Amino acid sequence: MPNIIDISEQDVALPTCRDRTWAQRAIALLRGDRRRSADTHLLNPVFPGLKGITIYLKDESTHPTGSLKHRLAHSLFLYGICNGNIAEGTTLVEASSGSTAVSEAYFAHLLDLPFIAVMPRTVSRAKIEAIERFGGRCHFVETASAVYDEAARLAAEANGHYLDQFTYAERATDWRGNNNIAESIFSQMQAEAHPEPDWVVMSAGTGGTSATIGRYIRYQNLSTRLCVVDVERSVFYDAYVGGDRAVTCEQSSRIEGVGRPRVEPSFLPGVIDHMMRVPDAASIAAAHVLSERLFRRVGGSTGTNFYGLCRLAAGMIAAGREGSLVTLICDSGDRYATTYYNPGWLATNSVDITPWRAQIEHFLETGEMRPVAG
Repeated sequence: MPNIIDISEQDVALPTCRDRTWAQRAIALLRGDRRRSADTHLLNPVFPGLKGITIYLKDESTHPTGSLKHRLAHSLFLYGICNGNIAEGTTLVEASSGSTAVSEAYFAHLLDLPFIAVMPRTVSRAKIEAIERFGGRCHFVETASAVYDEAARLAAEANGHYLDQFTYAERATDWRGNNNIAESIFSQMQAEAHPEPDWVVMSAGTGGTSATIGRYIRYQNLSTRLCVVDVERSVFYDAYVGGDRAVTCEQSSRIEGVGRPRVEPSFLPGVIDHMMRVPDAASIAAAHVLSERLFRRVGGSTGTNFYGLCRLAAGMIAAGREGSLVTLICDSGDRYATTYYNPGWLATNSVDITPWRAQIEHFLETGEMRPVAG
């Protein structure tokens, strides 16, 4: 006979459970930040030469930490807490090219958690100072490809948690809605002349934002197409074209925040309709041109986005089509005063933006995309 236990005769004292008070308080703090800063402006600059084409710029630079990565950091913290990986006193470690680490340092400070950012030495000084102002610690490596293993090592050494944005960006973000960036864009577009844009253009850093936008477009059954733009010294474009996720690159991207030495797990080529590679000189030239027309500086990755958008808009004009295109202002260009906006840095890195700048300015004034001279 099986040994049957009569639970009516057992001790009915409540079990001792892990205290969730800290987690409840932490989630309340994160939700409060989200309510204050979740949405950002959708700008509609006018360019004289683009007849019948409407351009929109989702301005993510207005987040409390100054970039699109504020959304990602918020999602990663919620993901870690709700999965039981982040608790009171947990040391957090991240591999980053700077922007995500700034935002994560902000949230770590909000929750009174130790934070270590593992970054290449080439990260802009402004980002390093921002991380340190929020109480984070910067740990430097010589190349972008070294950040992953070093971050994992430091997290294990501290018995902490490796946030790992490159793996969890696409998992931590709710692509169906919940006020993600795609839902915000399409909601703000509802009353526009062309509410369903022909294209959304996004650069690839972790691949998480393009994954969210691409999934949302399909989930909502929209006709909008997603174009992902890549930069030099990055593998996303090659992986997309060749179908090889094992491709790597030894050099670090010169456009901070985008471009990676390996194909990140969050990069989902199946939700992308088109990719193009943008020369670094074109990215920086586009950032300069757009900055002058917006009366404030934008970052290099925004230049990458804007140049890709201009190429698509040129194709629409040549085909006699009207419509709208959307891209992102990823962060402020003030972070890059000593690099992309410094003639000395451009000369040292052999980046000549003059012909690209002339091409972009001519296009915005006339609608004609001429070949780059020289």
